[in-house]
Parts: sequence; C-alpha cells; structure tokens
Amino acid sequence: MHIEEWLETVPAVSVYLLVGIVIGLESLGIPLPGEIVLVSATLLAASQDHINPYILGTCAVAGAVIGDSIGYLIGRKGGQPLLAWLGRKFPKHFSAEHVATAERSFQKWGMWAVFVGRFIALLRIFAGPLAGVLRMPYWKFLIANVLGGIVWAGGTTAVIYSLGKVAEDWLKRFSWLGLVLALLFGLGSMLVMKWRSKKAKAAAVTAADSETAEPEPVPAGD
Repeated sequence: MHIEEWLETVPAVSVYLLVGIVIGLESLGIPLPGEIVLVSATLLAASQDHINPYILGTCAVAGAVIGDSIGYLIGRKGGQPLLAWLGRKFPKHFSAEHVATAERSFQKWGMWAVFVGRFIALLRIFAGPLAGVLRMPYWKFLIANVLGGIVWAGGTTAVIYSLGKVAEDWLKRFSWLGLVLALLFGLGSMLVMKWRSKKAKAAAVTAADSETAEPEPVPAGD
C-alpha cells in the first residue's frame, strides 16, 4: 500500500485526540514534544482532506489551556516540594538551573511569562506548575493562559497548514517532507533549550562564586 493511501486510513478523531492529549500533558508539566506533534499533524491535515484544520487547531488550543490549568492547580497545591520531586524525576528538564531561569522570567514579566512561555520549549513545560507554586492570581494566569494557547496553538496550525497547502504538490510527491520539517522544528527547540540551560548554569555558577568569595582583609591602620 502506498503511504498516501495508508495516511488516508488514519482516523481523523485519533489525530485530534493525539494532538490534544500530548499538548495537554506537556502543558501540565510532563516533558513531551507537543510542538512536534502539532506541526506533524498540521502537515498531515494539509495533505489529507479528511482531517479538518479548524477542529485540529481547536483541540490543540483546548489541550494547551486545560493542561496549563491543571498544572497550575497541581503547582499551587504541591508548592516547592513538587519542583524538588520533578527535579529528581526529570533532571534534564526540571534541574535547579532550569527552575531558576523560569523563576526569574516569572518575577520579571509576571503574567506575560505565561503568555510568552507558550512559545518557548522550556517555559511551556514550566508555566502552569510554576505559576501555581508562585501563587500567581488565577484570573491573571487564566487570561494569559487562554490568550497564549489561542495564539500559539491556533497560530501554529494556521501558519503550518497554509504553508503545507502552498507546498501541497511537494507533499504528495514526497510524503517524508512532513517528517523532515517536524524533525527540524524539534531539533531547533532542543538546541534552544540546551543553550538556555548552559547560559543559566553559567550564571548560577558565577552567582555562587561571588557569594562564597571571602572579602579581602582590610589593612590595619598605622
């Protein structure tokens, strides 16, 4: 069976559910490739008429908003011990350096950190739980959460679907193109996360060295 014929047999509802669940779990605080799944599903919708991009975008937005809200409630109840537990379970994503970077973003930008964090791989995982831990007023969190979910999930779906339609002939000839684009998105997100992690770690080491450095002795007067 040709891959195009096989893709036509993929139930649309399974694609909608996969996108909503993966993005929801990522927003809740579980490190999953939500952006890669969304991009891949949108490229699939661009080449398969039975997958509705409007329903796909709606499921993505719903997963983002609901997942972030659940993460907020968990973070508000769990507090700092929750971050410590996550650091032990997922040291690559919830290390002390990553938590410190996210906390500085929240202290500097407040509710805008929730909105902007939707577009950054590291903050996308932290936004909900950390907002709860830091006891951000829920109404502020909800506004930023809903707006961020609509702009990120809805905007990503619209842009990728439009690009996919423009390149529809290529997608039909080369069914692997969607996978290549998704992998490029994922690689870019991973490199950005590693760069931010190294930068945060270097800043933390510098701060620790400055705190532990002993003051130079003051010469005794004559």
